[in-house]
Amino acid sequence: MHGGHHHHHVARDATPEEASSDRYRQIRRVTLIGAALDLMLGVLKVLVGWLASSQSLIADGVHSFSDLATDFIVLFAAKHGSMEPDEDHPYGHGRFETIATVILGVSLMFVGIGIAWDSINRLFHPEMLFSPGPWALAIALLSVVSKEWIYHYTMRVAKRLRSHMLEANAWHSRTDAISSVIVVVGVGGTMLGLDYLDAIAAIGVSWMVGTIGWKMAWSSLGELSDKGLGEEQLQIIREAIMQQEGAEHVHMLRSRRMGHNALVDVHVEVDSMLTVSEGHMIATAVENAIKESDQGVTDVTVHIDPENDERAPSCDGLPGRKKVLEILSRAWKDAGVDLHWYDVRLHYLGGRIVIDIYLPDAFVGRMEDIERLEEQLKKSLSDLPDFGDVHLYAALGSRRSERD
Repeated sequence: MHGGHHHHHVARDATPEEASSDRYRQIRRVTLIGAALDLMLGVLKVLVGWLASSQSLIADGVHSFSDLATDFIVLFAAKHGSMEPDEDHPYGHGRFETIATVILGVSLMFVGIGIAWDSINRLFHPEMLFSPGPWALAIALLSVVSKEWIYHYTMRVAKRLRSHMLEANAWHSRTDAISSVIVVVGVGGTMLGLDYLDAIAAIGVSWMVGTIGWKMAWSSLGELSDKGLGEEQLQIIREAIMQQEGAEHVHMLRSRRMGHNALVDVHVEVDSMLTVSEGHMIATAVENAIKESDQGVTDVTVHIDPENDERAPSCDGLPGRKKVLEILSRAWKDAGVDLHWYDVRLHYLGGRIVIDIYLPDAFVGRMEDIERLEEQLKKSLSDLPDFGDVHLYAALGSRRSERD
């Protein structure tokens, strides 16, 4: 582990490109295994159903084939969703998965309605209550076991990748298992002479499947309409920000979801006298803290504020540096101050401009001159509404020459 130990983060953090193609590979693998199962079961059920002349098995087989369709939707969406951001989609393609989840959720609702419809039909036409043979039973059992297995496998991957789309597809697999269970229950019921058992079971199940479909479709529609993260998640993000040195307040924290990722932008208040570069450093620290808070945030925009811009008077419309220097030169002509030689810093705070001036070393040692000058400058600015305080500093070694 020589040398690698100090850089454990290098091993862990894949680039976004690698992460998204790895994610796609995982989704593809679990979905293709599921699709192969669906195909096999579908063929098997239709074949045996045809040979054993069992209507319900053939119908069950068709259900397995319909699951194949959802597998392909998932593959398509995962492929497109993992593409790099481009000119058309600068934030990436994560919402392909969201759209797929809406489709899968809606189709789950239809599956639920279908199950209920079948069973209600059977209740009203008792002659349709079937008594399938041992073959049908064996296949139904095989189907239950294999589909329940693929459900759990898919769900595990879905949770790990935070993919709602895979969760929806896992439920599709499970509905297939469930409809086979209904067949088994129905057969058992018929043997016991309880002819209506499967129909009643089916109605209960269809309600469950329908509600799950509705929840998934609804939450994905929320994401498509830019619904933000939940309050708990935002609280975790706020705390992560406030732990950063130099971050004094957080306001205007906004978020939205993008497939399995989230985007955040936030205003962070810092000490108003920091340099630009220190403010930027705090912003970078905040950005990293948010990304590492494990809320799935991959894109952060931090706006650094020298004061709370929701409450403080606005600095809009105050003159910029060029204009300020012109005004100062005019106001101070009488004082004999030539601004070109000085390092002038402007602080835009509370709707006014505060001025710091660093004097060249010629002034150093003549403290009373500096104080007199400061008084003079303050006086000449007092009737200009845009300006606040003026501070003069004697600078050892001309800082001006250093910067040019």
